[in-house]
Amino acid sequence: MKTGGTVTGVSGAVLADSSVARGQTSSREATGEFTLSAQAVIVTSGGIGGDHDLVRKAWPARLGTPPKRMVAGVPAHVDGRMLGITEAAGGQIINPDRMWHYTEGLQNWDPVWPNHGIRILPGPSSLWLDATGKRLPAPCYPGFDTLGTLKHLMATGHDYSWFVLTQKIIEKEFALSGSEQNPDLTNRSVRQVLQRVRPGAPAPVEAFKQKGADFVVAPTVEELVAGMNTLAGSSLLSAPAVKAVIESRDRQLTNPFAKDAQITAIRGARAYRGDKLIRVATPHRLLDPKAGPLIAVRLNILTRKTLGGLHTDLSARVLQSDGSPLPGVYAAGEAAGFGGGGMHGYNSLEGTFLGGCLFSGRVAGRAAAAAIA
Repeated sequence: MKTGGTVTGVSGAVLADSSVARGQTSSREATGEFTLSAQAVIVTSGGIGGDHDLVRKAWPARLGTPPKRMVAGVPAHVDGRMLGITEAAGGQIINPDRMWHYTEGLQNWDPVWPNHGIRILPGPSSLWLDATGKRLPAPCYPGFDTLGTLKHLMATGHDYSWFVLTQKIIEKEFALSGSEQNPDLTNRSVRQVLQRVRPGAPAPVEAFKQKGADFVVAPTVEELVAGMNTLAGSSLLSAPAVKAVIESRDRQLTNPFAKDAQITAIRGARAYRGDKLIRVATPHRLLDPKAGPLIAVRLNILTRKTLGGLHTDLSARVLQSDGSPLPGVYAAGEAAGFGGGGMHGYNSLEGTFLGGCLFSGRVAGRAAAAAIA
């Protein structure tokens, strides 16, 4: 690829010629070659989450040793190739170590792309254990601090962890990311949404429990731990030690002034009527047979969002290392770190990513249109 001339990509990667006047782009695929011409091109190819080698290469030291095994929370084509092509043409990539990955990833039993991972959107009640059976410290509780929990887990020397819960909890508190996993919401059906109040796990959740590779279901702690060790291919977990952790947690439920921060958080969540009705299970002992069976879920690191990316100015123009715009090339969305190449900093607030995509896309579209008018 070169500036001011023809741009050549591979495997379907399409990027603009950096010349506003000519802007020709070529790409080689299995079906042959094709050429696209444009006066300006906006790069919106996403981040690097589909290429785990790139994720490990950019992995920040502050989050510990990169995980050896991850599941992919984005399609395979979100592989960073467009970022590399743009960089080769002169665009600058900044803050590549800013990233957002989840710790509650499941292997999808019905994958849409290779190594497809689905994230659990957990309620507050599951007991979170590391790979050796130790309980995670505050505030590393389900639904709390994503990157803080990731940092803690990577410091353990293992790239997976466990939820231990009951059938009563999974029925009320488990939701899964992805529109196909939430048919009631995607169908915009109030009637279907209200069914979440009824007993029983949502159908997609129950399907994962029955068919997913990361689930162990058992009536006793001893059988549960045996299944967890078999699934992990190790003997890291001790049934007496895990049972002691569960019993310690259960004892706190009998105390209205419990000092267990997670129990306090559960009670606080149920103070909101909506969560009490459809999102947070009635507090109960994990070892209560009436709430069973016991369930263990292996949680994998799930790649997701790139918070750094192409350096852009306030007009979404891709900048070169000297700060000057790369002619005819704009970037928006995750490829530009959701705006500017790192506007979120090293952390972020859950739910704020879409806004940066929409706004930077609007800015890029208007700027490109004005430049070629």
